[in-house]
Amino acid sequence: MNDLFDMGTALDLALFDGEANPNTTTDLSPEMKTYYGQYLIDLAQPELIHDQFGQKLNIPQGSGKTVRFRRFDALDELTQPLTEGVTPDGQSLKVKDQESTVKQYGGYVTLSDLLQLTAVDNNILQATKLIASQAGRTLDTITREILNAGTVVQYADGSVASRSALAYTSAESNNNLTVNAVKKAVRYLESQDARKIDGSFIGIIHPNVKFDLMNDPEWKRPNEYNATRELYTGEIGELYGVRFVETSRAKVFKGAGAGGADVYSTLILADDAYGVTSVENGGLQHIVKPLGSAGSADPLDQRSTVGWKAIKTAEILVPQYLVRIETTATP
Repeated sequence: MNDLFDMGTALDLALFDGEANPNTTTDLSPEMKTYYGQYLIDLAQPELIHDQFGQKLNIPQGSGKTVRFRRFDALDELTQPLTEGVTPDGQSLKVKDQESTVKQYGGYVTLSDLLQLTAVDNNILQATKLIASQAGRTLDTITREILNAGTVVQYADGSVASRSALAYTSAESNNNLTVNAVKKAVRYLESQDARKIDGSFIGIIHPNVKFDLMNDPEWKRPNEYNATRELYTGEIGELYGVRFVETSRAKVFKGAGAGGADVYSTLILADDAYGVTSVENGGLQHIVKPLGSAGSADPLDQRSTVGWKAIKTAEILVPQYLVRIETTATP
């Protein structure tokens, strides 16, 4: 990600319409709107760990609240030999549309006139950094919750019957994530003919669970396998054909295990398992209301706001392409 601004440099106020005055009531110029809008997206995207492997769909303009994700079925095998000189019948693509309703999310911060007069840092820039993190974390959590509602669940290595039976008693007796559990999830995906993403399945893992898995001798760090591949955001290593990305916002079912043990979700997913709306092209917007823009609601021109608004949905497209492994973790 390339920063659009040098954080240590004051903002060039000549880029604003009107005079270079912190009390100006003039809106941002089109150039500054573009800068800040892209800056918001650039800062929010690294937070979207759960979004990065989904089928992306831009928000269509003027098409209502329903979006359609598309899934193409595999073509049938052709085992009959061709007849010499005879053109065979063609095949049609089998497309399944899955509809999802988008919802709107957003928030803002208020900047006082006194703060803008006395602060050294550029307040719009600093506020944009904060709301970008908030927007990214919010949108990522929305996708996380939808993915963790998937129907294919594996408790530990498959030897446990339910979430409530997962237990952590000691370092020697527990239901932590193991290589065998990962192998079983991979076996399931392969049995469903699930396609890999750039040659691998993807695992989304919590730091506490990573702690238990990285000590295995089969674990490979990125420098051992990524000579020709770009790393994903949060990528930490590979195990048995699964490239793992780490996030502290991976789903945790607090106290849901035996004896009140926390239960951690590790998602193992394949290509086209789910779809998400993109933050580009209107999905995520940066909104600035300058001093004086509120009219009689702000009679002394004391408040301006910096905010974000997003249109968002996520949808599991092929349930059998997503395995949720639930385990305990070493405290």
